[in-house]
Amino acid sequence: MSRDGTRCGSHCNHCIMSNEIANNRSALKDFLGSVATVSGDLSNITAPPFVLAENSTVEIPQYWADHPTLFISQGAEENAEKRALSVLKYFIGTLRNQQYSGRREKDGVKKPLNAFLGELFMGHWQSEEIGETRLVAEQVSHHPPITACYLWNDKHGVRAQGFTQQEITFSGNVNIKQKGYALLHLDRYDEDYLIPVPNIKVKGLLGGTPYPELAGEYSLISSNGFVSHLKFTGKSFFGGGQKNALEAKLYHSDQPDETLYTVKGAWNGRLTFCDARSGQDVDTFDVNDLDSADIETEHLADQDPWESRKAWGEVISALHRGDMKRVANAKARIEEGQRAMRAEEEARGEQWSTIFFERTDSDPVFDRLSTLHPGSFTVDRDSGFWKVNQEAVQNTKRPFHGDLLPTNEQIGNAARDWTTNRDSIQFDTPRHQIWAPTIPKLVSRTKESMGEIPKANAGTEAAQKPKGSDPRESPKVQSVSAPAVCEPTDAQVEAFLRAKHSNIDR
Repeated sequence: MSRDGTRCGSHCNHCIMSNEIANNRSALKDFLGSVATVSGDLSNITAPPFVLAENSTVEIPQYWADHPTLFISQGAEENAEKRALSVLKYFIGTLRNQQYSGRREKDGVKKPLNAFLGELFMGHWQSEEIGETRLVAEQVSHHPPITACYLWNDKHGVRAQGFTQQEITFSGNVNIKQKGYALLHLDRYDEDYLIPVPNIKVKGLLGGTPYPELAGEYSLISSNGFVSHLKFTGKSFFGGGQKNALEAKLYHSDQPDETLYTVKGAWNGRLTFCDARSGQDVDTFDVNDLDSADIETEHLADQDPWESRKAWGEVISALHRGDMKRVANAKARIEEGQRAMRAEEEARGEQWSTIFFERTDSDPVFDRLSTLHPGSFTVDRDSGFWKVNQEAVQNTKRPFHGDLLPTNEQIGNAARDWTTNRDSIQFDTPRHQIWAPTIPKLVSRTKESMGEIPKANAGTEAAQKPKGSDPRESPKVQSVSAPAVCEPTDAQVEAFLRAKHSNIDR
């Protein structure tokens, strides 16, 4: 029936929409119900498409430097004490965008796509004053999931590298335990700063707009002896405390009882820096006043198939259009291809080879600095330490894996010449387009042939996009076969979760 009560046809948009919402609501119930029964790590769990973010976990390292001025600021500070304070300010300034992946807070958080083994994300920020700040990130392990990254600005002699491994569990809230760390190096002073990766609790599931709370106490430790100790707190279960609250103090390891500076406020809002010796406020800092600079990436047509936005292009475009069926199908092609790839490697007695990072059994800088506060850092030594391969960063060129695609298919040499073509391609029907190079032929490594993907007609919409174009920029398309899908409402989510928990209580 339509809204006015009249009988409608089989293609009534209202009925199709209602069915899609009902299906999504059912999927959400199943998802949350299954999550609540799992006691182990949920890092690689498959979430319903409509709760997915339009980016992969391998993109998250960009938020360590999307305030480029803040990233390079400590490189010019001559006073060691103020340099340590500057690094603390930089670290705090990165937290908000890291947690929300560049989304608006009012939109809540969504689950990033699980990066596949070998997935890459590369880009840079460029300005006349700052010069070029560059990023390379790579998914170096899938079980457990580990992302490694390297950021550097040669003009100011500031560089950082690190890796993170996440373990996700559910206990009413989503709990994300982060293993790993980052090392910030200042060339001019030959100083290292050991930076923690705080644990996260995703709260607000009952309200339908999840939000992150950082949890625990950590130390940011410098090779010059200065230590910043941070304590993250938030609202309690009963509503006490301040949301996203942060307190910090800076001291020298030779005199740990003599606090030099204190910081109070919210890591996603306003903070006050105070000189503890004079009692005077020396700085006020509002994270929301920071200008976030979008990272520049190669045009999708020029990216390697293993680069994140190219690899997930169809998934991201379908998410943007609200085409959940296509999201699931495109996502499954990559996931199934990766499983097949791992099986073939195991049969050959081989292991995946990373491009830009190398696994090591130890890190002397970490071992030396972390002794000042071991509880701030968790590293799974069985999974190793991951360090950047500088030679690879300087010299490795596309294509990174020859003709091999993330879907475990191969493209021939003739298709390789086509990668400079910026035509938009079409999948199944002219109604669905993403910005990517057309690949004329895919050859399965397990089947004889996958046939040809039809090339876009010359009369289609112009394919030239600005440098660094994003699949999310593709136009929204609606059709009867792929209707726009609404997410479950806050009220629907809340009603389900309240019912679930009340049933458990009974």
